[in-house]
Formats: sequence, C-alpha cells, structure tokens
Amino acid sequence: MIVVGLIAGWLAGPIWKHKHPIGVRGVLVQVYAPPHAFGAAPLPIADGNAMTPIIETKDLRRNFRKTRAVDGLSLSIESGELFGLVGPDGAGKTTTLRLLAGLLQIGEGEASVLGFDLREKAESVKPHIGYMAQQFSLYGELSVMENLQFFAELFDVASKDMAERAECLLTFAGLTEFKERRAVNLSGGMQKKLALACTLIHEPDILLLDEPTTGVDPISRREFWSILTQLHLRGTTILVSTPYMDEADRCSRVGLMYEGRLIECDSPRRIREKLDGEVIVIQPEDWQQALKTVAGADGVREAQTYGESIHLLVDSGKRRLPEIEQSLHRARLKYRSIRIAPARMEEAFISLIRKQEA
Repeated sequence: MIVVGLIAGWLAGPIWKHKHPIGVRGVLVQVYAPPHAFGAAPLPIADGNAMTPIIETKDLRRNFRKTRAVDGLSLSIESGELFGLVGPDGAGKTTTLRLLAGLLQIGEGEASVLGFDLREKAESVKPHIGYMAQQFSLYGELSVMENLQFFAELFDVASKDMAERAECLLTFAGLTEFKERRAVNLSGGMQKKLALACTLIHEPDILLLDEPTTGVDPISRREFWSILTQLHLRGTTILVSTPYMDEADRCSRVGLMYEGRLIECDSPRRIREKLDGEVIVIQPEDWQQALKTVAGADGVREAQTYGESIHLLVDSGKRRLPEIEQSLHRARLKYRSIRIAPARMEEAFISLIRKQEA
C-alpha cells in the first residue's frame, strides 16, 4: 500500500521530487509501498515467529517541547487484526500513528513493526506499511485514473498489471464511473476512497489510518468501512484512529487513549461490559429541566446528554426505572419515552474519560 504525503515538512523516509508532464510541479511526495501484489498474503515477521505481534510498543514516549504527546504507551497488535484507536482531541492518536509509520523519532521506550526495531530499522519497515493522513493529499489536478497510474508508475508496477489492478481498485472503491473526474472535484467521501485506492496499488502488510472518515457524510463513512472490512477479511492488519464510537464498535479490539496514555484496551463488547451499571434512556420534552430532576436521583451514577436525549447510568435499571418515572411525574415533566437500553461504546467511552478527569 502507498502512503502519500504532500507536506513539505515530512523528512523521514525516502522523498522524491516529481514533475508530472501535465503540470504538477515540484511537489514533495513521500510514499511507502510493499513489494507484494494486491491480494497476496502478508510477509512473515522478521524473527520468523508467527506468534510475535506484528506491532508492539513498550513504554513508548514522545515529547514536543514541554508537551508529552505519548506517555508510556505499551501496545500489542496481532497480524490480521482490525484495531481501533479512540480518544479525545490531543490524546496522542496521531503522534502514535506517526511514530509507528517511522515519521517521528522515538523519544523513549521501544517500538517494533514486523519484528523490526523502529529505532534502528525504521527504513526496513516503511516498504511494508501504508499511512493515510487525515488531510486529502493526492494530486487534485489529476483525474482519478491518472492518480492511480501515477502511483503505479512511481512504484514500477508492470504495465500489464497496472491496468488490471486499477480497474479492480476502481470497482472495489466504487469509483469506476468517476475515473475521468479530477480528484479536486470529487466529494469528500470519494476523495477518501481514492486515497485508499491509490495505496492499494501495492497492498501493504499493515495499514495505518488517521481518522480517515472525519468530515464525510454518513453514507460515505459506511461505504469506506465496508471497504476496510473486506481488507480485514483478506488478512490486512489495520490500525485506525477514529472519533466515532460506532466505528470503534466494528473493530476487533479498541484502545482508548487519554493525555498520551492507553487507559483501556479490549474488545468493544468487553469495554461495554466494564461500564459500571445499566443505562436508562429518556426522551423528555424539556430535557434541561428533566436533567436537573433526574441527575441527582438515588442510584444515578452518571447523566449523559445526546442531543435532547438523556442517558442515565444507574446501579439497577429494573429498580430505578419506576423511581425515575415517578420523579418526572412529580415534577410534571412529560417525556416521549423512557426505557432500559443496552450500553453503547459512546457511553463507556465518556464514563472512562470522566473517571480520568475526576
């Protein structure tokens, strides 16, 4: 898979200046590509031990002046895993991905990818990973097909293979009917899918995605994740950061970062099960007054708001539901519905963050 960065400040790894014949001039491009063909099996880990994690960090730290962006991160990801990294803004997700991509030097601790020590052999890792930044970073002046052809040529894909792979990827990403459209004229969701398609000209062993669906519409998000699911089923190891809890729910495991630290790491189901209590959801007509009435009721451990809905974390849903209904009736507050609901990742996430902030 290919990683493209059109940011002149990126200095790690091989950088080429390329003057495209139709007018893209002097742009710094940073690209990584694996040696194996699209759809091939992943490469073995360097030490030959199949049980060795494909990504592993131990007490990893990285500072930016006086700010500690990553603080003692210990993480282990197995081959073929779809791992989600979640956390509030500034939690250290982007820095973690850039460290694992070899774009930043390690401050303290250890990190290895495919068995290669990122302190000593970061360049050996880069051909086998794909890093997709948050910002759209392809050539806007080129069409969809020209972008694919450009990256195929850049990595010496044989002409007989390039056409077949390009058509396959266009179909895979749902871009076939837009292949002659300039990239700059694509919608945000299509641009994201084109960026992913360009990386798949040379499929990597590991894919690192930094909030790839931020800023796109819900339908495009669903389509993008459908593509990721297919890649996951083919055995690609994917590490993706996301601000969306419904996306985190699609992952094999989820790591929750807060102020540079990994405070929780488990499957989505187990993280939801760790929520301390049960959830009652209220749809009141006056949510502000209802919140004041029920937030301090007996057995209510937390009150979270989602739009005009109130989600209460209580010690016992069966016991507290009738008590909360009575409280609302006494306060003459009407509601459209009130029910016990299964816990969601979003509620677990907010609860864990509030515990850290307490």
